[in-house]
Amino acid sequence: MNQLMKRKSRGDIWFDIFNYVLLSIVMLLVLFPLYFVLIASFSDPNYIYSGEVWLFPKGFTLDGYERIFNDSSIWIGYANSILYATLGTIIGVAVTVFAAYPLARKDLVGKSAIMWFLMVTMFFSGGLIPTYLLIKDLHMLNTIWALVIPGAGGVFNVIIVRTFFQSSIPDEMWEAASIDGCSNTRFFWSIVLPLSKSILAVMVLYHVVGFWNGFFDALIYLNDESKYPLQLVLRNILVQNQVNSGMMIDVESYAAKMRVTELIKYGVIIVSSLPLLMLYPFLQKYFVKGVMIGSIKG
Repeated sequence: MNQLMKRKSRGDIWFDIFNYVLLSIVMLLVLFPLYFVLIASFSDPNYIYSGEVWLFPKGFTLDGYERIFNDSSIWIGYANSILYATLGTIIGVAVTVFAAYPLARKDLVGKSAIMWFLMVTMFFSGGLIPTYLLIKDLHMLNTIWALVIPGAGGVFNVIIVRTFFQSSIPDEMWEAASIDGCSNTRFFWSIVLPLSKSILAVMVLYHVVGFWNGFFDALIYLNDESKYPLQLVLRNILVQNQVNSGMMIDVESYAAKMRVTELIKYGVIIVSSLPLLMLYPFLQKYFVKGVMIGSIKG
């Protein structure tokens, strides 16, 4: 290491120092807002309003979390988000893989025309109103299918997975398997999928994050509040500054309402982020490999 350092010129050393300082600043800019939300969820809102909370919690309280855990609408939203994310991810990953694998095969007739058609949809879309009318004509309004079906197939994801298959599954492997009597279906399930764990993990993460954080489709297509995902419940609290009357049973003044709203706002952000924070470490080891192979090679 010391010999390596000796071979570096003064310009290289200053360049490394500049990179470390710049990346440290960027890391702080990214991490501090997340850390502030965490400590603010345990702090007295009066100290937050006065700007006294910036490094450690002040006026430690669990009142916000107690109100969150006692409110039924947030837990209903939590259950709905888990359902939408799970079902949407299963459908989305299946559609993506089933579309990408044939496009990765050289013997697919009309592959170029299909890819051209898919690429067109990346640049031109029907827009919000035609899409709404389509969902309405399909009788999917106010149903779970309005949230999980339209976003199931993403062309960008199909291209990433197709590139991964082209780079990682050589044609010689299929030729050898076919000589041994392996069918296309057997080859796909027994060879292609087991060798594609990294890109499947990336697709699972993409879809889970997308469905978990999505609220716009629910805002447009859902009327029944009992079907709202957690992000829409959170959005109502953050944007419209609304708090369920069940939470306000012992609060009368507007100032007290704002205090409770502030507590709940930070607490809900933490509670809504927990599933993704728990999922990411399990998929992280596949993430870099899957994305790099799927997006660069080919």
